[in-house]
Amino acid sequence: MPAEWEPHAATWLAWPHYKLDWPGKFEPIPWVYAEIIRYLSRNERVELIVKDAAAEKLARKTLQRAHTLNDNIRFHRWLTDRVWTRDSGCAFVWPCGADTPVRQTGAKAPVSSKAVSARLEAAPTQSSTPPQYAAVKWRFNAWAKYPNWKHDEKIGSLMARVAGANQIQPVAGKKRVVLEGGSIDVNGRGSLITTEECLLSRVQQRNPGMKRQDYEKIFAEYLGASNVIWIGSGIVGDDTHGHVDDITRFVSPDTVLTCLDADPQSENYEALRENLRRLRDATTEDGKPLATIDLPMPAPIYFEGRRLPASYANFYIANRVVLVPVFNDPNDRVALDILADIFPDRDVVGIYCGDLIWGFGAIHCMTQQQPALPK
Repeated sequence: MPAEWEPHAATWLAWPHYKLDWPGKFEPIPWVYAEIIRYLSRNERVELIVKDAAAEKLARKTLQRAHTLNDNIRFHRWLTDRVWTRDSGCAFVWPCGADTPVRQTGAKAPVSSKAVSARLEAAPTQSSTPPQYAAVKWRFNAWAKYPNWKHDEKIGSLMARVAGANQIQPVAGKKRVVLEGGSIDVNGRGSLITTEECLLSRVQQRNPGMKRQDYEKIFAEYLGASNVIWIGSGIVGDDTHGHVDDITRFVSPDTVLTCLDADPQSENYEALRENLRRLRDATTEDGKPLATIDLPMPAPIYFEGRRLPASYANFYIANRVVLVPVFNDPNDRVALDILADIFPDRDVVGIYCGDLIWGFGAIHCMTQQQPALPK
């Protein structure tokens, strides 16, 4: 599985329609989407899922009013339950073979996706068959929490078909593996980060009976990730029970950004420091120490008595741009400056997510990258 910063062919999104995800705050949500699509469509194709013809008409009208509608946006009329494409969509991976990032029994160790691309570029064209994606289609069950998931469970397969990808459904024993894209983050070289709270807890348990070594085997076999880094807990208010994309993200093959809370009285204070301690003891797939960069947390955001999972770590790395959730908080500028230093060749743009986060997700949760095929 290539890293998010590798070149994209497209970004997948689903247009919002389920008002119960933002009770009392749905009205501004389409405009947040329009702003995100504005930046994405300047640099890559946007594959936009709409639930029906009426939803497409409304989306087009909204995008047009926002001066965002353009030929780089393609619409797909598919039924959805929710819009969190990171979790319901498939994970695109590179073509399989002896020299690809996918590690199988007896195969070569994982290599970088750039190296794969270079090898394919330099290789003589002995076959008329172009390289193809594989699409890892996890089973989706709405975070083992909600009853309405049957439409979203089909989205990854539909995405794979449109992309011309070979669909792969991971299996453990005789059961399909349940996993959400927000529960993992990869460096594209063979390392993956996840949390014990999400995958090993009995709360919102995705795969009863699966243990740490079972997940590690699945990640190696299907994502080419032979080096799994386990951290502890996610942040308070996270409806998914511990997704890693709210706390710790790869920003280069050997470096992660990880959230810290400066307030010792915060509910997140000790858990985030324990995550940092584990990361400082971790290594990359080649045995080298993992570098860490601290990322602040915004002040707690509450709505109707509930703390929301506001975090700057839920950013999305696209072609030429990094979209970062901001919350009208003094730490907004700090977080944007940190990411601007990390990605000097990309525009770092803050997107106000104070309303969006009421749906318990932000920019990374709603996006899913489709990597560009090697030539």
